[in-house]
Amino acid sequence: MLLRLVPEFELRRDVLPWLAERGCAAALDTSENSSALYVVNVERNGKIIYTWKGNQRNTHIGLYDLQTKQNEHLYTFEKNLHIISCSINNERTLLAVSFCQYTEEEKATQLLQSVSKYLTLLIEIHPINNVRVLKAVDSCVRVQFLYPVEGRSASRESRLLLVSEDKYIEQFDIHVVTEEEHKVVIQKSGQLPRAKVADDLVWAQWDMMEQRLFYIVPKESKSTLRCVQFYPEENFNSILESHLDIAVNDTQLKLVNFGYDYCQDQDVASKSLRNLQVFTSKAGGLCVCCSLVSDIPHEIIYSIYFLHKGYNKTFTVSLERAESHQLKEVAFMNLDYYVAAYLPGQFLHLLNIQHPDMLCYSLFLTGEDARIDPLQNCSIRCPGVSAVLDCSTGSLYHVSISDCALLQLLQSSKRDCERLAALHCALLYFQHTEGLEMQIIQWISENLSTCHSFDPIQEFIIASLYCRMCPETQNLDKLLPYTSLHDWIGAVPGVICATDIISLPVLELQNSKGFWEKLNSNLESVKYAEPHLHYHSEVLRREWRDLSEEREERRTTAYLRNIFENAKKVLSHLDTWDSEARLVPLFEEEDYQQQLLMGLMVAQLKDHLMRHLQYVGKKKIDQIVLDYVANLLNLVHRIMKEVWRRYQLHSCIFCFDERGSAAEFAVFHIMSRILEAANGFHTLHLGLGVRCLPLHTLLHYIDNGILQLTETCVRKLLKDLDDTEQNEKLKFSIVMRLPEALGQKVRQYWNHPINANLIARKYVKLLLEKLGNRQCSRPVPERLSFPVEFLPLNYLTNVLAEIENQGMQPYEKQDHVNARFVEETALKHTMTLLGLKYS
Repeated sequence: MLLRLVPEFELRRDVLPWLAERGCAAALDTSENSSALYVVNVERNGKIIYTWKGNQRNTHIGLYDLQTKQNEHLYTFEKNLHIISCSINNERTLLAVSFCQYTEEEKATQLLQSVSKYLTLLIEIHPINNVRVLKAVDSCVRVQFLYPVEGRSASRESRLLLVSEDKYIEQFDIHVVTEEEHKVVIQKSGQLPRAKVADDLVWAQWDMMEQRLFYIVPKESKSTLRCVQFYPEENFNSILESHLDIAVNDTQLKLVNFGYDYCQDQDVASKSLRNLQVFTSKAGGLCVCCSLVSDIPHEIIYSIYFLHKGYNKTFTVSLERAESHQLKEVAFMNLDYYVAAYLPGQFLHLLNIQHPDMLCYSLFLTGEDARIDPLQNCSIRCPGVSAVLDCSTGSLYHVSISDCALLQLLQSSKRDCERLAALHCALLYFQHTEGLEMQIIQWISENLSTCHSFDPIQEFIIASLYCRMCPETQNLDKLLPYTSLHDWIGAVPGVICATDIISLPVLELQNSKGFWEKLNSNLESVKYAEPHLHYHSEVLRREWRDLSEEREERRTTAYLRNIFENAKKVLSHLDTWDSEARLVPLFEEEDYQQQLLMGLMVAQLKDHLMRHLQYVGKKKIDQIVLDYVANLLNLVHRIMKEVWRRYQLHSCIFCFDERGSAAEFAVFHIMSRILEAANGFHTLHLGLGVRCLPLHTLLHYIDNGILQLTETCVRKLLKDLDDTEQNEKLKFSIVMRLPEALGQKVRQYWNHPINANLIARKYVKLLLEKLGNRQCSRPVPERLSFPVEFLPLNYLTNVLAEIENQGMQPYEKQDHVNARFVEETALKHTMTLLGLKYS
């Protein structure tokens, strides 16, 4: 099972044994769907309120503490009542209860006596003392105490929300005093102060952890979602408004997380809307999830409104098998980074909240993969993040994604969309787990050729860096790349998705922090075209190629000096490499291209962040950039280390006197894929290419920029290989392709007539070009002391000698080639062509 459910509370396990000790269990009907024992509410501080019927059919209210694992009896009504809603304040001194006074069988009798059907009471329980009637009406009422921030000392004021079926919500302010013997009583004897929170609403949801009230009011043909934030010290503020194209039943109020009266919830239904919930994430995500009614049998429709992104997605799922009696209401669960849409026995859809734009980031499972054993019906509620309450059984679960099941899915899946979704889910949800990353790297090394629509190495490196770096700094997630894909044209089998643009929510913020600040930042990035804010490497690669081909004298500019200083900082940042780092000869400090790339990436990424994160400060941005580039190199190193182990390669592969093995050939192609995501490490790549590729393929890779000629590798190749005919062809082909500045450095390591001929030709060409630009006296050939064997050669050497005598020595800094060297080289070459022996 992909979702792992750990029971934190179960009525049968945690309450029934305690009731048996009190002699109450015999009176309970413990059959399934019994109304004798059920959960009424889950409070913010982990207290679970439940009710049961005693031996005399009395109605009892109890409390279970998740922290202490203890039960406590709170109150007893000496008659058979149906508890609708119940809440206890943070200090556990006041209990608010709403209940139905009579059953359907007693209805006719009670109507003749003019007795209100519903009664709402406020009870002093420290100790049990006075009872105050808050409401006595014929409409259902729900109650919920507000909770202060954790760690706050006991307060003498409690605030209670009262939600009426007549479509309004009030807040009561209750002041208490402590009398003799620590007795806590309500201070005022008259009516309690109250304030109207909302009215004309048709749907409302309580967020117990963040103390927020979401509610919907009908407005013409649409609905308006609003949010009221309650504060510990202040009163409350309406902070959000969003227009939604949702048809909500306006004949009866629908409530979510205001108590868990399972029997009564089943009576509230809509002709077009079955289930609606609002979820938030700590990254500033805000989603409205709703299950819609379909007129077509065996078809399920549900919509997710990604309010923080400005669009909604409607999913239509065709069921492979469905019994006519099965519920067709989709249940929703909040997993923070993901929203889970679940239909028992049919499918499980994990939707990525942060990146919902492409379906390939969300995971749709059916059959055995979608099974969640403890949840076999749709009577579940989500009281908080990663928490699910099964109202029918009275069980509270902690929900999480199983890393083992996710890796199994990654390894066994045959579809690219599932592989990609599982890869991103593992990195995003588990947030930089070393062990999990290594297992993903192992999977990548074994399955490079199985993924056709995306490159797993690129996706892993980019997504892993994103998940490592973004939690450190706010808004960094909008500036760093998340994926290498620009679009996804694939489809999820059995699922039809329609995307609609919606209006962005309107926020009324005044120095808000936390979630509201992040949500506001998300909305601002949508307004200013979010995709254009992400850092792209195309410009980096283009400028790196240009700088790599520049001449030696241009490398001394201040700009390039700064780039190489950046590279040194990155190298110093990597001084924590483990003892196995040398298993792979991955990084050569003298590799000019590698240092150039590192420094250039630091410079460009720093400029990019400075444009959008100026408020963070230069020092912080410098640290972010260094961490990003260092982590990039570290990820490549870890991948290559795993590949080295998998193919059992030894540490040194720069022996060019023998051909590469099949394992080295495989590693070469893997490294070619890696360099598409992270340029660099060209010395190792070129060394593998020389060993593994035939000459024409090697030269083709060099000419097309796949292989980069580095000084380290070329120098070793020229020095170590002997001058057989085959090796001469290889060396000559390499030397002819060297950039001018690099060629001047490394040609001296090849002591061969061909190389000397190249040096002489370039030198003569340069001198003659200089001669054409200056006025020189025409030299007259002098009689030489040795016999003249080739007059044109004597004439050429005299011309060159005259130019050198006049101070025209442009090659002086490079190779120190003089006329005598040119004379000997040209003579040797001439006599070779004439077939004469040179001595």
